[in-house]
Amino acid sequence: MPREMAFPVPKGESWHDRYIHVRFPSDRLKVPSELTQESRSPPEAVLLGPGPVASSKAVRNSVSPVVQMLGPTASGQAPWAPRPFREVSLTREHPEASSGDGPSVKAPKPFPKVSLSRGRSEASNTEGPLEPWAQAEASDVHTAAAGTHVLTHESAEMEESAQVPVALEDAGSCKRFLPDPVLRLKGVIGFGGHSTRQAVWTADGAAVVYPCHSVIIVLLVDTREQRFFLGHTDKVSALALDGGSSLLASAQAGAPSMMRLWDFQTGGCLSLFRSPMHAVCSLSFADRGALLCGVGKDRHGRTMVVAWGTGQVGLGGKVVVLAKALTDCDIQAFRVACFDETRMASCGQGSVLLWRLRGGVLRSCPVDLGENHVLYFTDLAFKQAQDGCQETSATMLFVCSRSGHVLEIDCQRVVVKCARRLLPARTPGGPRPQKQTFSSGPGIAISSLSVSPAVCAVGSEDGYLRLWPLDFSSVLLEAEHEGPVSSVCVSPDGLRVLSTTSSGYLGFLDTPSRVYRVLARSHTAPVLALATEQRRGQLATVSQDRTIRIWDLATLQQLYDFTSSEEAPCAVAFHPTRPTLFCGFSSGAVRSFSLEAAEALVEHKCHRGAVTGLIATPDGRLLFSACCQGSLAQYSCADPQCRILRVAADVVCPDAPARPSALAVSGDGCLLAFVGPSRHTVTVMGSASLDELLRVGVGTLDPASGRLDSAVAVCFGPVALGHLLVSTSSNRVVVLDAASGHIVRELPGVHPGPCPSLAVSEDACFLLMAAGRAVKVWDYVTKASPGPQVYIGHSEPVQAVTFSPDQHQVLSAGDAIFLWDILATTESEQSFPGGPPACEAGPGTGQLEDAESRAGGLPQEPVPKPSPASPPRLDICARPPKGGDGTRDTSNLGTPRTTCLASHKAFMLAKGTSPPTPSGKRRRLHLKAVVGYSGNGRSNMVWRPDTGFFAYTCGRLVVVEDLHSGAQQLWPGHPAEISTLALSHSAQVLASASGGSSVAAHCQIRIWDVSGGLCQHLISHHSTSVLALAFSPDDRLLVTLGGHGDHTLTLWSMATCDLVSSTCLPEPAYSVAFNPWGAGEFTCVGQGAVTFWLLQQHGADTSLQVHREPVPEAVGAGELTSLCYGAPPLLYCGTSSGQVCVWDTSASRCFLAWEADNSGIGLLLFSSFRLVSGCNTGRLRLWAVGAVSDLRRRKGSGARSSSVLMERELVLDGAVVSASFDDSVDMGIVGTTAGTLWFVSWAEGTSTRLISGHRSKVNEVVFSPGESHCATCSEDGSVRVWSLASMELVIQFQVLNQSCLCLAWSPPCCGRPKQQRLAAGYGDGSLRIFSVSRTAMELKMHPHTAALTAVAFSTDGQTVLSGDKDGLVAVSHPCTGMTFRVLSDHQSAPISTIDVTRKECGDLGVEGTDLWLAASGDQRVSVWASNWLRNRCELVDWLSFPTPAATETQGQLPPSLAAFCPWDGALLMYVGPGVYKEVIIYNLCQKQVVEKIPLPFFAMSLSLSLGTRLLAIGFAECMLRLVDCATGTTQDFAGHDNAVHLCRFTPSARLLFTAACNEILVWEVASG
Repeated sequence: MPREMAFPVPKGESWHDRYIHVRFPSDRLKVPSELTQESRSPPEAVLLGPGPVASSKAVRNSVSPVVQMLGPTASGQAPWAPRPFREVSLTREHPEASSGDGPSVKAPKPFPKVSLSRGRSEASNTEGPLEPWAQAEASDVHTAAAGTHVLTHESAEMEESAQVPVALEDAGSCKRFLPDPVLRLKGVIGFGGHSTRQAVWTADGAAVVYPCHSVIIVLLVDTREQRFFLGHTDKVSALALDGGSSLLASAQAGAPSMMRLWDFQTGGCLSLFRSPMHAVCSLSFADRGALLCGVGKDRHGRTMVVAWGTGQVGLGGKVVVLAKALTDCDIQAFRVACFDETRMASCGQGSVLLWRLRGGVLRSCPVDLGENHVLYFTDLAFKQAQDGCQETSATMLFVCSRSGHVLEIDCQRVVVKCARRLLPARTPGGPRPQKQTFSSGPGIAISSLSVSPAVCAVGSEDGYLRLWPLDFSSVLLEAEHEGPVSSVCVSPDGLRVLSTTSSGYLGFLDTPSRVYRVLARSHTAPVLALATEQRRGQLATVSQDRTIRIWDLATLQQLYDFTSSEEAPCAVAFHPTRPTLFCGFSSGAVRSFSLEAAEALVEHKCHRGAVTGLIATPDGRLLFSACCQGSLAQYSCADPQCRILRVAADVVCPDAPARPSALAVSGDGCLLAFVGPSRHTVTVMGSASLDELLRVGVGTLDPASGRLDSAVAVCFGPVALGHLLVSTSSNRVVVLDAASGHIVRELPGVHPGPCPSLAVSEDACFLLMAAGRAVKVWDYVTKASPGPQVYIGHSEPVQAVTFSPDQHQVLSAGDAIFLWDILATTESEQSFPGGPPACEAGPGTGQLEDAESRAGGLPQEPVPKPSPASPPRLDICARPPKGGDGTRDTSNLGTPRTTCLASHKAFMLAKGTSPPTPSGKRRRLHLKAVVGYSGNGRSNMVWRPDTGFFAYTCGRLVVVEDLHSGAQQLWPGHPAEISTLALSHSAQVLASASGGSSVAAHCQIRIWDVSGGLCQHLISHHSTSVLALAFSPDDRLLVTLGGHGDHTLTLWSMATCDLVSSTCLPEPAYSVAFNPWGAGEFTCVGQGAVTFWLLQQHGADTSLQVHREPVPEAVGAGELTSLCYGAPPLLYCGTSSGQVCVWDTSASRCFLAWEADNSGIGLLLFSSFRLVSGCNTGRLRLWAVGAVSDLRRRKGSGARSSSVLMERELVLDGAVVSASFDDSVDMGIVGTTAGTLWFVSWAEGTSTRLISGHRSKVNEVVFSPGESHCATCSEDGSVRVWSLASMELVIQFQVLNQSCLCLAWSPPCCGRPKQQRLAAGYGDGSLRIFSVSRTAMELKMHPHTAALTAVAFSTDGQTVLSGDKDGLVAVSHPCTGMTFRVLSDHQSAPISTIDVTRKECGDLGVEGTDLWLAASGDQRVSVWASNWLRNRCELVDWLSFPTPAATETQGQLPPSLAAFCPWDGALLMYVGPGVYKEVIIYNLCQKQVVEKIPLPFFAMSLSLSLGTRLLAIGFAECMLRLVDCATGTTQDFAGHDNAVHLCRFTPSARLLFTAACNEILVWEVASG
């Protein structure tokens, strides 16, 4: 053990309990490929490498405990294996800071309060290296508290490095997905932390050095530039700067106190060493920097003084202890004399000591204070010699006290030369006393003093900074502060006086100008929450110090503050469009403040407990608040006097602490998410209606703590992804689909503690999380991301993280507020350093499959990719390329520039070609029908009444349906879910677009021949998603509009499928349409503007003229979300706030607007002077707009309300996303987000359900004994009965606010063959029996306390077996509702399957008529023989299968499924998580595994057919495999856009049903 590692260990403790040893290898050392951690290593030992930190306990355990999540899939976390160390190269950046305001200074008589002034400045950056231990956050890599620290080399006292925040990858791979580092610290808002007395000038007086918790900041007072010294892992308790500003010493709080010696000019850490003291409270350098003295407490609480020699550190030497001494005297201040480096002085309660260092010994001599011995001395300063001369007066020492006394002490004679009492308080109007004694009259407590050759600066607890001459005859200047002054420091030139206050102010008084300037303001307690505002670039914070503060993000200076002495602010939010701030308080009040008038506007007291969450919708129309008593309030913020709309009790989780991520609103403002009604559930509501749309349970058992997992924070991802992120108490972050609730992704073990705050960037590139005292950044796009980058600097847990409004910076708040620059370059910056960016070509166009491939199933081979020829992608700031043709810009400043090209050729295959069928075999499955409609798309349904053509989308499929017969044609080929459709005006061509996927990097747009049903072309250009498609009136052009993160508008020639033009828009656009009565004109709408486009052709060249018109203020704030052309020359536009505005396209002006709804208008259609509007709340309205054409010739808006008349209104089951009507707008078809297509008749005022699917995940499909009907159940609480012949909905049983998780159809009963029943299990533990013939519920029983997960009838239909998530199996009578047996053999693991078959069990050695099994999530299967009429049930076999390979399951455990083999009653088939991906076939008679069928992935679903001996298996990889058990052949099929979690053969095996989320596909099974 090296000497530097021999740290003291208290009696009874282990070295490993207190310290962590992390060794970084050099480049010369070869790192072994594997590391072995011995069993004798302590549990707390930590290995630091490129992978995540792992404990030895986790390494020794080969299997991680299974954690089940209430949701579609189960998840678990396997232990991380230790990985080889690698060296980390680090860089340093010095970010910037900005100026502030401060009180001005005036002459002493009279003493009015000072005024405030403002200032601005610039900033710059520098670079340098960084030491390894300066990177690591305490809880992840090394801990400075509780006596733990990290050393990196044999000698920790000498390391040439610098300090900046650097990313640490706790990932399992060295592969980089993000720039490293991706963040750089730019600025810090804060001051103090451990103490507000530590602030000093540099030798040139140009900068101030001060601590902010664990960060040391150097602030240039003129330019306001900040640079940082990072490396401390706890709050800085003391710092000192030598006289030449070459060495900086700092000590951190905590025992033992670690100290650092820095090269001040370069920022490098010269030495890291442990102090003999457990707590250092004061440091002082000798003028030349060769001696450093410190004062603190030893471990017994005694005062200790230590002297270190630092003269050799800069030359490669070490810091050495020269002497140390113990004293019983109290020491509040300690200084090394400026005239003799071997002499020092200290003061404290009742004592002033003079010290001397001689012969390696520190000795002290007390000063005889006489009657002054009762004083409490607070600070001291040596008198400065004039012009650097060593005068006798330089040996004078000034000492101040809390009673207002200043003593002048002669250090040579060790006597008090003079004692004065400064500014004693006197009664207003009373006579001034002639003489003051030490015991009479109150004095002003002096906290600090500093002396220059001419003046003495004194700071006192009454908030005044006063400048006196050295004879203290009169006050020269004074400045009043907002709190007690804690320290003062005169600059070396004597012209500026630095002062700090206990209220978090740092500033200086400029004596020549008599102006006081504030350098920094700070909260005095941890920050609880923050909010950002985009228009004015402001930041709002609330803190435990009971203040609300508004900061300027550009300058980091405080603009406003609001203080509440009676109640504490808990949550804060900005209004998105108005200068209004909302704040929630501990009393339950919610107040709004005007930032312009700096006053409170309105107060609401609808909560009974402290407000825990506060958030506004992006359009600013709604505000939500939650309290600790569980209530949720909704407010309307349409006007400044916001009003309460609804208050819902017992909705939010009660007793939850206030967190920034307690409430979350989706980017489009339609969804609201929160933790509740219990801490084990997350609820998603419609923001406008507060209707519950989704409830996800996370209450699984956490093996680490032995308690149920609970949700901590929620956060929505970008709207295009539809993700909802949930952090849990078991240290996981789960990414859910916000519509269905199924798990998309999981980040397990993200940190040792729960994550209280999450944020996802708008481009979905980065995920931020508050992880203890660190900020972690994940690559959100790449699912194979090696792990997060970790950024340290905070000394207390980070409470909130967020992105700045422009998405270029990151804000983290805890002990202080950190502003980080995002160093990742945008796509355009990466693609062109000096010219226009080039777009990488995606998959080209092509004919994909012929009729045989479509009929036989979905193709297995990927589509051939085109050649990489592509046009340049033009950004807003891009210049036209040299030699570019057809470039023309006619727009105003800020509008897009467009380049039109004819060189982007579509890739085409020869007609009639199709991908090969595997092995040349005839495909056994043919896709016959789909059940449902994709409500996630937009304009994804088309209907042409004159031709009868009707098409819509369901997942990856285009469904063409005959409305008369119900027959379906299915057009496959898209690799991802289809987002939108467009039908040409001739009704001969259909265009469909899907998002990007793992198969295709770019979005696919397919061009279909309607008559033949063939895909003629495949074009690709957009990177993320396609929002809209539109054909020109002559069908010669197709315009496509990119979605979130793309913002690209492209034009395509339909004759050749060439790319005509590609334009990068300056802001998002949401809809586009061609002008039906203007050649080459089209319009797109988006954020606050209408953009008019004119296409002009000059021979072979094509150019676009662009004109952008902002939305008038009279229309109101919000986004334009929809548009349609009316009678010439009118254009109707819908807004996100519910307005419809009418534009005169000939004059490019908006002349009329009316409120068509109270929520966003997602759809507009015009025909025959009638307008149809569809909104996000499901309202469909018909307007008579015939009089609008006359209004455009008028001036003003007088006839606005009477010119538009609403004729009809219908309310549908979800937001309107698509619609098609006939020319007279009398009838049409409308699609909603609920997955329903409605036939609407305005004449009758009716809406008829045409196509309907489940809203949420389908959990089970069962079939009637005669195979005439099937039934499905879903998490939306519905049980639906369908006709198998037509797949039409026949019966629906709906249970509100419950999820139906399992379903069973009764077998034919003896004597009553027509009596058919359904048994349905629900999330509340109830079991309901429905009569199909009578369409009624017969019975409701409650055999379980937990959610039912499996149910089955006995073979005679007289008994029901049900299993729940706690592992209990109940046996009940469906007629009486009595539960007569409960089996607890699988307790603690959820039951995943119950299968029953009729079999005489004599060959198994038991008696029974039924053989049934139960499979549970712990990979166990029990097989039972039963005769329920005789009340007999015996265990036949108990199977335990191997535990899962954690690295193969990627954090999510597939279900354990088992079923009896229908063609051999002695066989049992099992799939589940295991060592290998396989189907295990077990023989019950032989009691052994007889066969194994390998699989490519872990199975998610399983079904067996009787006659054909087929085995169907669904995978999470969106694939279905069909195994012919007779021949051993396999065939794979695609078609779903999500995990195939359910597959069921019909009893005759003629059909196969598969389900992925809420999408059901029906396959026809061909004979072998």
